[in-house]
Amino acid sequence: MSRPLDRRSEDRVEASGVEGRRSAIVASVRQRGFVTIEALAAQFGVTVQTIRRDLNELSAEGRLERYRGGGGLPSSVENIDYADRRVTLLPEKSRIGRLAASRIPSHCSVFINIGTTPEAVARELTRHDDLSIITNNLNVAISLAETTEFRIVVAGGTVRNRDGAVLGQLTCDTLSQFRVDVAVIGISGIDGDGALLDYDYEEVRATQTILAHARKTFLVADHTKFTRRPMVQVGRLEQIDTFFTDRTPPAELVALMERQGVTLAVADGAGEP
Repeated sequence: MSRPLDRRSEDRVEASGVEGRRSAIVASVRQRGFVTIEALAAQFGVTVQTIRRDLNELSAEGRLERYRGGGGLPSSVENIDYADRRVTLLPEKSRIGRLAASRIPSHCSVFINIGTTPEAVARELTRHDDLSIITNNLNVAISLAETTEFRIVVAGGTVRNRDGAVLGQLTCDTLSQFRVDVAVIGISGIDGDGALLDYDYEEVRATQTILAHARKTFLVADHTKFTRRPMVQVGRLEQIDTFFTDRTPPAELVALMERQGVTLAVADGAGEP
């Protein structure tokens, strides 16, 4: 017959359960970028009050950021690892990719920059004809070289091994030699005032060069970017022609886009089989 746990043992079991849940909350937030209190309560089968306490404690420990209505990533200086981003929100990014690719005509030139959502757009371009692709993303170049007959130009520069990004002054010099029909860019965050944000200054310099040398610019970003606030500014929403995302942005961003003439295209899956 097993002996009953003493009070200290019970406390350790309870603490272990709380810490296990909080670690899982952090993992969930890291995967999605932002998770609501209601979604976390449903996921872990606890009350919203319990989740609020968890988020407050995790925020105090610096493990995530407490926002109104949920929890988000804590850092403004470090992005999620590329390996994690590649498998995060795959259905949403695929829908964004399909919708953006459908707005790119055959027989044109296209910039595609760094990021998993621009890569999703590239995967949807394989049925197009006679595209010229200029990119500083090795994943895009390799994927399209294996599946299409497109003309592909890879910008010179230094390869970042962890994600296949090509960066540096030579990259900017290469990109600046072109005047391209459509640019497809991704970013890591959008501020409420329309600032487009990212984490790495070298990435930002390349994206700024792309923005300056495209006739039309498509921004592709999933809904988690609405709540993330990296510290380096890429540009402003007014520089974008069409913003492709998977959910309707906050009202302040929608109103800002309307004022600035930015087209919003939401790939919400409605009407898909």
